[in-house]
Amino acid sequence: MTPIFEVSLNGTLIVIALKAIRLVSLMVYPNFNNAEKDSHVQNLTYRTNDVTVLIPQIFLIMEKKPLKIAIIDNDGAIGGIYNQYFQENVQYAFHGAYGSAHELLSNFGRSHPDIIICEALLNGMSGIDGLEYFYRKNKDLKVLMMSKKNDFKLIKEAFKKGASGYLIKPITKDRLFNALGALEQHGIALELDVAKKIIDSFQAKSFEAFSKKENEIIELLTQGYTYKMIADKLFVTPSAVNFHIQNIYVKLNVNSKSEALRKIKEMEMQQLNAA
Repeated sequence: MTPIFEVSLNGTLIVIALKAIRLVSLMVYPNFNNAEKDSHVQNLTYRTNDVTVLIPQIFLIMEKKPLKIAIIDNDGAIGGIYNQYFQENVQYAFHGAYGSAHELLSNFGRSHPDIIICEALLNGMSGIDGLEYFYRKNKDLKVLMMSKKNDFKLIKEAFKKGASGYLIKPITKDRLFNALGALEQHGIALELDVAKKIIDSFQAKSFEAFSKKENEIIELLTQGYTYKMIADKLFVTPSAVNFHIQNIYVKLNVNSKSEALRKIKEMEMQQLNAA
């Protein structure tokens, strides 16, 4: 039998280690005690100093318990679909679909889920507000939020409250199991669309005090565009650009481009600190 990994021991621990390996091997695989399988152990009895104990593959033949999954979805008709998703999967055990956070919390003692996949916006207690109560039940729990809305404010709020991932509905079987795999392997599940939304939201300069067009012009100003370049980029006349820039100056309470850029930089820092 081919060894999988090895452990270095001191000579004084040889006898104990060999007996332990033999005992556990026989418990897991009763026919272990024959010449072929025992050779890895027998050959070690002749070494007394720095010993490398070879552990046979049999130690890996131990069944791993499937992770228990509970789903909270405000669409009551979709529970059967989730059930189909998990029917032929041995890695995860589906412990039911619930219509609200309260319903799952009242049944938590029976299901004891390892992972909750939860709708962000629910009637009554929202999924995001429910995070605090889920973690009170099990601090090692992982929660994936899901929503039809790919909204940065919603995503940010979910992660601030402790979510381990965020999925955009509708969720296909492949996307669901990819997310669960990423969660198990890396501790977080973040799809490309959600990651892009987060990056775009941090990169884009958008301030509530300004109109959409003014924010577009601010973005280009901070990138070093001249008024003429901004006009060409936005397909407007230079006089239209000048009109919007004058409004920006008024709102910023500044009189020059350099003052405006400095004020915008300060506002960006305030936004980052508040995020």
